Amino acid sequence: MNTGKVKFFNDAKGFGFITEDNGKEHFVHVTGLIDKIQEGDEVEFELKEGKKGMNAVNVKVI
Repeated sequence: MNTGKVKFFNDAKGFGFITEDNGKEHFVHVTGLIDKIQEGDEVEFELKEGKKGMNAVNVKVI
């Protein structure tokens, strides 16, 4: 499991970005969430190859 912090999440549009602890940024879509997230939340997630790079999936708040 990777860990990081939610940089941005737009509930209305259903997507956002998570900054991993190593500084890498990953796209997250509402379909990849286990828990509801908001900016500043510390999260755990897995990475899965998406159309435009790696996407955060199975995202849960820690």
